[in-house]
Amino acid sequence: MLLLVHVARSSRLAHANILEPRGLSDEACIDINNCRTLFQIISGCLATVFACTWVAVHQNVPPPDLGWLSLLLRKLKMMLFTVIAPEFVVCLAARQFFDARYIAKEFDVPKTHAFFCCMGGFVTEDGHPIADFMRLPEYIPAIRSIKEADIADKSKGDALSKGLAVTQGLWFTVQCLARFHQGLPVTEIEVATLAFAVISIFIRLFWWSKPLDVQQPIVVAGGAKVLPSSGSQVPAANTKRSPSLKDELRGATLWDYPDYLASSSTSVPMFYSIRLGTAGPTSLNIWVLAVEFIVGASFGAVHCLVWNARFPTIAEMWMWRLSSSFVAAYPLFLGGLLVLGHFLASKLQHSTFKNLPFNVLTTMFFGGLPVYVLCRLFLIVLPFSTLRALPTGALVDVNWSVYIPHL
Repeated sequence: MLLLVHVARSSRLAHANILEPRGLSDEACIDINNCRTLFQIISGCLATVFACTWVAVHQNVPPPDLGWLSLLLRKLKMMLFTVIAPEFVVCLAARQFFDARYIAKEFDVPKTHAFFCCMGGFVTEDGHPIADFMRLPEYIPAIRSIKEADIADKSKGDALSKGLAVTQGLWFTVQCLARFHQGLPVTEIEVATLAFAVISIFIRLFWWSKPLDVQQPIVVAGGAKVLPSSGSQVPAANTKRSPSLKDELRGATLWDYPDYLASSSTSVPMFYSIRLGTAGPTSLNIWVLAVEFIVGASFGAVHCLVWNARFPTIAEMWMWRLSSSFVAAYPLFLGGLLVLGHFLASKLQHSTFKNLPFNVLTTMFFGGLPVYVLCRLFLIVLPFSTLRALPTGALVDVNWSVYIPHL
C-alpha cells in the first residue's frame, strides 16, 4: 500500500507542470523584502524590451521635411518589425557594419562617415542620396573633408546613452541567470525578454559607430566643395513612390529593392545599405548570412530554456515548445541548405541546373516564412497569457546576498 501511495504521488508530481492548478500564490514570500510583485515583473520586462527595440534600433535617414507624427510612425513601424523578427534587424545591422568597414578601408574615411553613407546620410546638391557604391568615389573628397563632430552632432545618442541601454539589458540578463542558479521559477515573459536582450547585444555592437535617429542629411557636392550642414535645406527631387510593405519585406529578407533608384529618390528605404555591387568581396554576404542564422537560432534557443516549465494548459505548453523549436531550427536549416547550395552550385556551374540549388533555397525560405511568423506571434502572445497562473516561487526575488555578502 505504501508503494502504491508513493507511485501515485510521484505520478502527480511528474505531471504537475500540466495538470496542477496554479494561482498567483506567494506562499514562498514569507519576508516581504524578499518578494516581487506581478507589476514589477511586467514593468521590468517591458522596460527591457523598450531598450532593446526603441533605443537600440538606429534607423536610416528618413525623407526630408517629415512631421513629428510621421517620424513617430516610422519609428514605431521599425520597433514593431524588431519585435516580430529581430534577427532581420540584426541582419541589417551586420550588413551596414561590414559595408561600412569595407568602405572605410577602401576609401580611407572614418567609420562614422562610412556608416553615414550606408544609412543615406549624404545627399547630392539636387537632394538624391549617395547610395550607390559606383557613384561614391566622386564624392569621397567632399565626404572626407566633413568633420566627424558634424556627423556626431546630428546623432541623438552618445556613448553614455548607448552604454546605459546596454547596462539595462545586461542587468536583466544577470537577474535571469541568478534565478536559474538559485532554482527560482523564471516566467515565460522573462525568457522572451531575455531573448530580446541577447539580440540587442548584437544590434548595439554592430551599430555602435552608427549615428542614432538622424533626421536631416548632409548635402555634399562632387570634388572638394561641401555645402553647410546646419540649417541647409535639401532641394526638392523627383521622388518616386515610397517603398510598400511588400518592398520593405523583400528588402529585409533578400536585401534587394528592385524598384528603388537613388537617383530619383530623396531618401533610402528602411532596410537599405549602400550597394557594393561587384566591387565588394562576396565574403561580406557570407558573413552577414552567418550572423543572421546564428542569431536567429540563438533567439529561438533562449525560449527553449523553459521547456519543462509549468504551463496553464497542455495546449500552451506544446505551442511554446513547437514554436521555440521551429524558431531555433529554421535558421540552422536554411544555413545548411545555403552551404549545400554553394557546394552543388560549384559542381553544377557549367550545367543547365546551376541555379537549381538557390531556387530550392529561395522556395524553402519563403515556404517556411509564414510558419516562422506564426511561431513568432505565438511566442509574443503566450508570455502574456501565462501570467494568469504563475507558479509558486515566481514572486520570490533573487537572494543577492549569496553573491554579494552583507548586502
